[in-house]
Amino acid sequence: VRGIVAAVLGCRYWGCDLSGPQVAANREQAAAVSSIFKYKPKWVEGDSLVKLAEAPKADFIFSCPPYGDLEVYSKMSADISNMHYDKFIDVYGAIINKAMERLKPNRFAVICVANFRDKRKGRLRDFVGDTIRTFQAIKNVQFYNEVVYLNSPGSGPMRTNNIFIRGNRKVVKLHQQVLVFVKGDPAKAAAWMPQYKIDGQQEE
Repeated sequence: VRGIVAAVLGCRYWGCDLSGPQVAANREQAAAVSSIFKYKPKWVEGDSLVKLAEAPKADFIFSCPPYGDLEVYSKMSADISNMHYDKFIDVYGAIINKAMERLKPNRFAVICVANFRDKRKGRLRDFVGDTIRTFQAIKNVQFYNEVVYLNSPGSGPMRTNNIFIRGNRKVVKLHQQVLVFVKGDPAKAAAWMPQYKIDGQQEE
């Protein structure tokens, strides 16, 4: 979906996914609406830790990584979702560093994350904090904005009774955090950003 949205907005897009079937699904979805694209989005299959070296220089980075082992996607050795949290954070940090190397100066990077629970001990993992610390450790990168993304409540209110009141006082999580970082001068990054009308057509 990210690649399709970027293409509809008239942007060039490069994305990487470890899953071959996911890449194939992305390309199939894009082909169905390709007539309205100015630029065809590009997806590559493979480990982003390796493939990022081939990525073009970017004006904007957007990602939503696995939330640790909250949902394990595969048993592949390069899949960070099946790693122990300490190793996960190390590899995740290396991927972020490589991605930020591809980001041009005075540009924004956005990442959607959320805290999640350790499946074994039930404690809350500070994934949001670890993500912020990882970015801030990179030279010339600042934490710039935080947006709270509200999920659809769905069955959340009904599950609260069992999870919080009758259970062990764990709250039902209904939000994620969209973190914005800037590489370089935030004023120059903001000035560079293109403007769009409400209908999605680029204004300037």
